[in-house]
Amino acid sequence: MAPVFTGTITVFAAVIIIPAKLGGFAHIFAAAGHALQHRTPPATLIITSKAYLAYASLALGSALALFMYPHSITGVLASTSRTVIRRNAALLPAYSLLLGLIALLGYMAIAAGVRPTTSAGVVPALFLKEFPEWFAGFGFAAIAIGALVPAAIMSIAASNLFTRNIYCAYLRPDATAREEAATAKLVSLLVKIGALAFIIFLPVPQAINFQLLGGVWILQTFPTIVLGLYTRWLHRRALLIGWAAGMVSGTLMAIALNFKSSVYPLQLGGHIYPAYAAVYALVVNVVIAVVLTLAFNAVGLARGTDETSTVDYDVEVAPAPAGLA
Repeated sequence: MAPVFTGTITVFAAVIIIPAKLGGFAHIFAAAGHALQHRTPPATLIITSKAYLAYASLALGSALALFMYPHSITGVLASTSRTVIRRNAALLPAYSLLLGLIALLGYMAIAAGVRPTTSAGVVPALFLKEFPEWFAGFGFAAIAIGALVPAAIMSIAASNLFTRNIYCAYLRPDATAREEAATAKLVSLLVKIGALAFIIFLPVPQAINFQLLGGVWILQTFPTIVLGLYTRWLHRRALLIGWAAGMVSGTLMAIALNFKSSVYPLQLGGHIYPAYAAVYALVVNVVIAVVLTLAFNAVGLARGTDETSTVDYDVEVAPAPAGLA
């Protein structure tokens, strides 16, 4: 609760106190809009109609990809009860609103005349200029915690994936629970060190580009993970080939953009449709999976055997509290 509490206080203080000192949001947006017009290339506060598809597809693709990341599942599996999951899901819109408020800090920095040497220094420089020193330190702590918490969850998810699916499955099938836990802790530490080295020694734009490419890749697991929860109709081999096609097409689109953007301008019938490359790759993925499923079913290709049994799902679930059912 401490990271959430610290971050929430900092964000609300920033969006209330800083605008009051700068003359209100009307002045902030006016100053930011004027400054953006003189950037190279020029930009605007409100997107043009040509960018509607790009932003809509980015929002859709990012929302679908978010829950495909292993660290999202880690939080669910670590929950103490269904009540915790439902409460967090109910509060998720409020958290998303908080992220929108954080985005306003960039406009505030423009209006405040902050000129940091790097983009990463915008918010710290804004806090130093507009807050007293003691609260600026509090805000810096919130920034640090906000970075460390998701990083820890991601490293735990990566270590669990390696330990369960590689180490115990192929390298040490007879590993004890103690050995498995020790290996997971070691791998989690190595992942953290590797991530730190990645950020320190790799140029910042490249790190951001890899993040964008990661969204393209992870979304290609959507048909298998999500559609597989609702239907067994899709053929396993068709899903695998569709996944490979989505991975290849998404990567080629990223390469065509020189890894500088994730919005791919698709040309069809003399028109250009710029949209999130991950969504285009997902369309390729699903279409190929459906077409190959029809073809494989027509030729009678074996679908394989489901190795799960009723016992795997036969667990007792506590009844939901009144009002949550």
